[in-house]
Amino acid sequence: MVNQEDEIDLKVILFNYLQYWPLILVFALLGLLSAFLFNRLTTPVYKIESTVIVEDENAALGADLFESAGLLGLQGKSNIENEIGILKSFSLAQAALNELNFNVRYYREDFLKKTEAYGNFPILVSVDWNKPQVVGGLFKVEVIDENSFELSVEEEGFSVFYPNDPYYKGRLEELLFEKKIFRFGELVKGESFEFKIEKVSAQPNEIFYFKLVDTPSLALSYKEQLQAAPSNKQSSIVTLGLETPLRRMGEDYLNKLMETYLQRELDDKNRTAENTIKFIDQQLSGITDSLRGSENQLEQYRSENKIFNLSEEGSIIFERLSEYEKEKGLNEINLKYLQTLRDYLSSGLSGELISPSIIGTTDPLLNALVQNLSELQAERVRLTANFSDQTPQVRDINSRIQNTTKALQENVNSAIVNTQNVLADINGRIRTIEQEINALPQTERKLLSYTRQFTITENIYIYFLQKKAEAEITQASNMPSNKILDFAKSGQLPIAPKRSLNLLIGLILGLIVPIGFITVKDFLNTKIEDPKELEKQIKVPLIGMIGRNNSTDALPVFNNPRSSVTESFRSLRADLAYLSPQKQNLTILFTSSISGEGKTFVSLNMASVFALMGKKTVLIGLDLRKPKIAQDFGMVNDKGISTCLSSDTPWQSVVKHSGFENLDLILSGPIPPNPAELLLQEKFKTIVTEIKAEYDVVIFDCPPVGLVSETKELFSYADVNFYVFRQGYSMKGNTHILNNLVEKGGITKMYAILNDLHIDKGYGYGYGYGYGYGYGNNSYGYHEEVQIPWWKRALRRQR
Repeated sequence: MVNQEDEIDLKVILFNYLQYWPLILVFALLGLLSAFLFNRLTTPVYKIESTVIVEDENAALGADLFESAGLLGLQGKSNIENEIGILKSFSLAQAALNELNFNVRYYREDFLKKTEAYGNFPILVSVDWNKPQVVGGLFKVEVIDENSFELSVEEEGFSVFYPNDPYYKGRLEELLFEKKIFRFGELVKGESFEFKIEKVSAQPNEIFYFKLVDTPSLALSYKEQLQAAPSNKQSSIVTLGLETPLRRMGEDYLNKLMETYLQRELDDKNRTAENTIKFIDQQLSGITDSLRGSENQLEQYRSENKIFNLSEEGSIIFERLSEYEKEKGLNEINLKYLQTLRDYLSSGLSGELISPSIIGTTDPLLNALVQNLSELQAERVRLTANFSDQTPQVRDINSRIQNTTKALQENVNSAIVNTQNVLADINGRIRTIEQEINALPQTERKLLSYTRQFTITENIYIYFLQKKAEAEITQASNMPSNKILDFAKSGQLPIAPKRSLNLLIGLILGLIVPIGFITVKDFLNTKIEDPKELEKQIKVPLIGMIGRNNSTDALPVFNNPRSSVTESFRSLRADLAYLSPQKQNLTILFTSSISGEGKTFVSLNMASVFALMGKKTVLIGLDLRKPKIAQDFGMVNDKGISTCLSSDTPWQSVVKHSGFENLDLILSGPIPPNPAELLLQEKFKTIVTEIKAEYDVVIFDCPPVGLVSETKELFSYADVNFYVFRQGYSMKGNTHILNNLVEKGGITKMYAILNDLHIDKGYGYGYGYGYGYGYGNNSYGYHEEVQIPWWKRALRRQR
């Protein structure tokens, strides 16, 4: 039973909405039309994607010794998040845009909008960005002929870009620029702008638009739009994405961004080699003069003393001395480098460190520390370009730099002491050999001295030349560690607008609006509409429903006997046989809550159906305040029940014949000043008793029980009492009046009637209870009217 009730409820709701189907259909079509126009007017947006491989760098020799100590956190592995931060940085975007010509945006007039274009455009705007320029607003170019055009401002909203302060733009409320004709190639100059417009392929009467955009604003915009993320958690492949209405522009930007990213990495690698070459050149500049001087001294001595070669003993001593001098020279270079490195660390300067391996230092720990410090400093430069000093990333990198610097200072101090000890030992050996030199002849001793000085300088010079060549080879062979895996490519279809989804959303919104309106309207409606809802609210049976009388005739039972309204009264007459069985004489009372609910109409026609049945019927108008029966029958309300009650006039003298067989009328009569008191007289009881004895059916048309008090006293005279409600007119709160009469007033034999039923609120109602259901000329042919709509017939066949 519960499932059946739920099913009926759904059908009621469905019928409630289907009666508004034209409104719902109109709004659904409007929703689809709005979605179509939105799809048509929205510029398509494409997704541009490219991929970059972030390679892991090989760890330097000795790096594994300090990785566990946290000093080499970046060595030997790639920080994907930092690389993504570089790719999304403002500085990288600005560097890429500096090589692209995106500062002038061109537009064409399209259907109800302006569409941006990129690539070959009929005009070319050249801008001098070294001077202040207006940006943001829109200019209009209308080509007049082959040589001239008209320039005007299409949209305001300009700002002024200042090259000396590129990150600040002054707001310009209004550009003082009047429409003017210029020649192609002519300088267009004003207080805050200066540019030229060249003709490429423009034709007369064509109209174009353009706006100027400064590079910092473009960089900020692209920085925010760029999407960068690893392909997956374990991957070192970074996917770059960009959503733009211009596919070629997006592809060009992403490709240039990746090229700039790789070039920046290569520049970072080459910077170490460049600094090494610079350091070596500085050393060679001093050694070259010393080498040239010692060479001249040696040649001059040989020439003057006619001695060119050392003796065998001298050669042996010289070879030993040369080895020690060479070793001493290398250690002195190493000591000088270490002292320079110590000064650098003590001063706290930020710059490029020279790798110890370039100088010849083979200490793996020192090489690893210097290389790691250099990488940490480079990483700090990258991070500070995008983050403040208080961010966790920058604070962490500063802490690593501090720890690495401390460890490197300790290592350098130790290396300086060790190198100084080695030099002291070498100098002691050299002094020993110099004592042996003193035993040689003076001429040979001086030759050995000049040769010794020349050889020392030459060895150092050759050594630096060799290191310079190595640094140059390293610089020439440097390649970016990261690589471009896929160049930028656009999807074949735009990602927005989503046409099918928008149409679906438009349809849904088009349905929601009227359905929501109907729902709210029904929720706020205080009138009785649904027969089933009325049944639930009242404490008495809903015995019948009377359909809407579409004619002006108040007596359809007599004048239109084949109408569905007439059939509803016949059905109600048949139900009375069950409500008051085995009663030869029947008294029926009709009332309602307020005036206008149709109780008089129901009373008239119920009396009519009994009269047609051959029953001697009388209709008594007891609504002494607002009588209507006389008007409906075309009579004069000159005498009636009020006449009898207020005088000695017998009731038989006020009976009027209705003009229809078996139907008499007792009108209410002239309106008395005290209608309630009249009906409460004992005389009224006597008159009713006599009338019941005279007639088979007595029908009372009583005043509204919700407005007057005398009706409550009249219920005792009737065998069956009917409470009339009117669909779309009676208030829902009126059901409480009926319920109080039954529960508190003790009224029995009370039944409800729903009059003027015309709104179908559900299957089985509105066309039920003898009204229309199965009787129209679409059914058994009993009635002449009520063409049931096709959609209702279709739904009924689903039963």
